[in-house]
Amino acid sequence: MNTTLFTARNLGNPDVDFPKPERLLVGNPKRETWNAIDAPLAASKIYSGTWRCEPGKWKIVFGATEHEVFTVLEGRCRVHDDDGNFQEIAAGESIHIPPNFNGAFEVLETVTKSYVIVE
Repeated sequence: MNTTLFTARNLGNPDVDFPKPERLLVGNPKRETWNAIDAPLAASKIYSGTWRCEPGKWKIVFGATEHEVFTVLEGRCRVHDDDGNFQEIAAGESIHIPPNFNGAFEVLETVTKSYVIVE
Protein backbone atom coordinates (compact mmCIF):
# COMPACT_ATOMS: atom_id res chain seq x y z
CA MET A 1 0.00 0.00 0.00
CA ASN A 2 1.49 3.34 -1.03
CA THR A 3 -0.71 5.56 1.14
CA THR A 4 0.64 7.04 4.39
CA LEU A 5 -1.67 7.02 7.40
CA PHE A 6 -0.85 9.35 10.30
CA THR A 7 -2.60 10.83 13.33
CA ALA A 8 -2.56 14.01 15.36
CA ARG A 9 -0.85 12.08 18.15
CA ASN A 10 2.87 12.78 18.26
CA LEU A 11 4.85 9.68 17.35
CA GLY A 12 8.61 9.37 17.71
CA ASN A 13 11.07 12.18 18.25
CA PRO A 14 10.31 15.56 16.69
CA ASP A 15 12.60 17.89 14.82
CA VAL A 16 13.25 20.83 17.18
CA ASP A 17 14.06 24.37 16.13
CA PHE A 18 13.60 28.01 17.11
CA PRO A 19 12.74 31.09 15.05
CA LYS A 20 15.72 32.90 13.55
CA PRO A 21 16.85 35.63 15.99
CA GLU A 22 16.26 38.37 13.42
CA ARG A 23 12.60 37.29 13.10
CA LEU A 24 11.77 37.15 16.82
CA LEU A 25 9.11 39.55 18.05
CA VAL A 26 8.25 38.09 21.49
CA GLY A 27 10.00 35.26 23.35
CA ASN A 28 12.01 32.47 21.73
CA PRO A 29 9.48 29.64 21.32
CA LYS A 30 10.69 26.08 20.96
CA ARG A 31 9.05 24.52 17.88
CA GLU A 32 8.58 20.75 17.55
CA THR A 33 7.69 19.17 14.20
CA TRP A 34 6.61 15.60 13.53
CA ASN A 35 6.86 15.60 9.72
CA ALA A 36 4.72 12.84 8.22
CA ILE A 37 5.25 13.53 4.50
CA ASP A 38 8.28 14.81 2.64
CA ALA A 39 7.72 14.50 -1.10
CA PRO A 40 8.86 16.51 -4.12
CA LEU A 41 6.14 18.39 -5.98
CA ALA A 42 5.81 19.52 -9.54
CA ALA A 43 2.54 21.20 -8.62
CA SER A 44 0.85 23.75 -10.77
CA LYS A 45 -2.44 23.79 -8.84
CA ILE A 46 -3.59 23.42 -5.26
CA TYR A 47 -7.09 22.66 -4.02
CA SER A 48 -8.09 22.83 -0.37
CA GLY A 49 -11.38 22.77 1.45
CA THR A 50 -13.96 20.70 3.28
CA TRP A 51 -15.79 17.73 1.76
CA ARG A 52 -18.71 15.63 2.99
CA CYS A 53 -20.03 12.38 1.51
CA GLU A 54 -22.60 9.70 2.31
CA PRO A 55 -21.71 5.96 2.36
CA GLY A 56 -20.68 4.36 -0.92
CA LYS A 57 -17.60 3.12 -2.82
CA TRP A 58 -16.01 4.15 -6.13
CA LYS A 59 -12.81 3.84 -8.14
CA ILE A 60 -10.12 6.53 -7.77
CA VAL A 61 -7.20 7.17 -10.13
CA PHE A 62 -4.52 9.76 -9.33
CA GLY A 63 -2.42 11.47 -11.97
CA ALA A 64 1.37 11.47 -12.20
CA THR A 65 1.74 14.66 -10.13
CA GLU A 66 -1.42 14.49 -8.00
CA HIS A 67 -1.11 14.23 -4.19
CA GLU A 68 -3.92 14.39 -1.65
CA VAL A 69 -3.65 14.77 2.10
CA PHE A 70 -6.87 14.74 4.07
CA THR A 71 -7.97 14.64 7.70
CA VAL A 72 -11.25 13.01 8.67
CA LEU A 73 -13.24 15.34 10.91
CA GLU A 74 -16.29 13.08 11.30
CA GLY A 75 -17.15 9.55 10.17
CA ARG A 76 -15.06 6.69 8.76
CA CYS A 77 -13.75 5.76 5.34
CA ARG A 78 -11.29 3.44 3.62
CA VAL A 79 -8.77 3.91 0.84
CA HIS A 80 -8.27 0.61 -1.04
CA ASP A 81 -5.37 -0.14 -3.37
CA ASP A 82 -5.67 -2.38 -6.43
CA ASP A 83 -3.92 -5.24 -4.57
CA GLY A 84 -6.82 -5.58 -2.11
CA ASN A 85 -5.17 -3.76 0.81
CA PHE A 86 -6.81 -0.80 2.53
CA GLN A 87 -6.24 1.89 5.14
CA GLU A 88 -9.21 2.79 7.34
CA ILE A 89 -9.33 6.41 8.43
CA ALA A 90 -11.46 7.74 11.31
CA ALA A 91 -11.98 11.13 12.94
CA GLY A 92 -8.65 12.68 13.95
CA GLU A 93 -6.60 10.66 11.46
CA SER A 94 -4.99 11.79 8.22
CA ILE A 95 -3.76 10.05 5.09
CA HIS A 96 -1.53 10.90 2.14
CA ILE A 97 -2.47 9.46 -1.25
CA PRO A 98 0.54 9.60 -3.61
CA PRO A 99 0.80 10.21 -7.36
CA ASN A 100 -0.22 7.38 -9.70
CA PHE A 101 -2.36 5.76 -6.99
CA ASN A 102 -5.11 3.48 -8.32
CA GLY A 103 -7.74 1.98 -6.09
CA ALA A 104 -11.09 2.78 -4.52
CA PHE A 105 -12.53 5.17 -1.96
CA GLU A 106 -15.15 3.76 0.42
CA VAL A 107 -17.26 5.80 2.83
CA LEU A 108 -18.38 3.58 5.72
CA GLU A 109 -20.11 6.31 7.75
CA THR A 110 -20.91 9.77 6.38
CA VAL A 111 -17.53 11.48 6.23
CA THR A 112 -16.55 15.10 6.59
CA LYS A 113 -12.92 15.75 5.76
CA SER A 114 -10.61 18.70 5.25
CA TYR A 115 -8.32 18.18 2.29
CA VAL A 116 -5.41 19.53 0.29
CA ILE A 117 -4.80 18.31 -3.27
CA VAL A 118 -1.81 19.42 -5.32
CA GLU A 119 -1.22 18.50 -8.93
